[in-house]
Amino acid sequence: MSKKPGFRLLCPMPEMDFDTITMGHGGGGKLTQDLLKKGVFSLLDNDWLREQDDAATLLLNGNVAFSTDSFVVSPVIFPGGTIGDLAVNGTINDLAVSGARPTFLSLSFILEEGLKMDTFWQILVSIREACAEAGVKVVTGDTKVVERGKGDQIFINTTGIGYIREKAKLGVKHIRKGDAIILSGPLAQHGIAIMSKREGLEFETRLESDTRPLHTICNQLVDAFGESVHLMRDPTRGGTATVLHEIAGQSGFGIDIFEKHLPIDNEVDGACEMLGLDPLYVANEGLFIAVVDSSCADQCLEALKKWEFGEQASIIGTVTDEHTRQVVLNSQIGGRRVLPQASGELLPRIC
Repeated sequence: MSKKPGFRLLCPMPEMDFDTITMGHGGGGKLTQDLLKKGVFSLLDNDWLREQDDAATLLLNGNVAFSTDSFVVSPVIFPGGTIGDLAVNGTINDLAVSGARPTFLSLSFILEEGLKMDTFWQILVSIREACAEAGVKVVTGDTKVVERGKGDQIFINTTGIGYIREKAKLGVKHIRKGDAIILSGPLAQHGIAIMSKREGLEFETRLESDTRPLHTICNQLVDAFGESVHLMRDPTRGGTATVLHEIAGQSGFGIDIFEKHLPIDNEVDGACEMLGLDPLYVANEGLFIAVVDSSCADQCLEALKKWEFGEQASIIGTVTDEHTRQVVLNSQIGGRRVLPQASGELLPRIC
């Protein structure tokens, strides 16, 4: 996501009678109205939100995609982003990999008593930035406050609606033997940026989350290659290996991936080694997997590499009718091993 360093300077926090969130901010009275009017509504203002009705009235024509997600992350402000832009981009990307152009969002907060107002403001500004970059509108939402100790500063739920692109014919049912599997960029940047922050690890270059909207590049691929793009998925929680397992299980095919083609930055690789993590199972927030017909795989890859963030895009594997419903990693030294399906908690509060 392109950063706008000066943007926050144009959004000074308004003067308020409180420095932290209190239980009264969740009571629905004057404190609630002050928080919403001076904070959320003023910053995210648009025609729908200005009505302040219990529901936004939208005119939707054509096929639409609809998705919802909840976001919990610690710390809530991390290198490269905040829980705010993470929530916006996360839902935008769920729509994008479904072949849709994101248009409307709902935005709901669960705030913990004691949350610093300047922290909340920084999160709100990052939400505004992410919405502006993606061209989406927050049209409805909700705010609740829980007692101190019963939350983790802030949880966010976003729901998104978008229009399906005319050429989008995406779904597991379209996958065929021989399809190519493309990864749009380097692995594990989001998860490792957060874990490095928690563990106090320092590197020669600053590790940052890859949180960004993916709808522009996803829409470009669909428009250019149409039905030859069989499926797209964003490997967030559980990482790339987990999504590949989902694809193999749902399609009934097997998947071969090749270690030498997996893009991963040196700093991320080193951090994974120090933390005992496999980058294939670490969360990403600005990455997607595309399963495409082999006849257009090279052209898809070429298009991806022209994208601002696609320099390291790579064809990482193929769909096979061997070892059905399994994902097999072909190592750089010629070995083969079945990638296990992750079970239990991988990383706490990471997306």
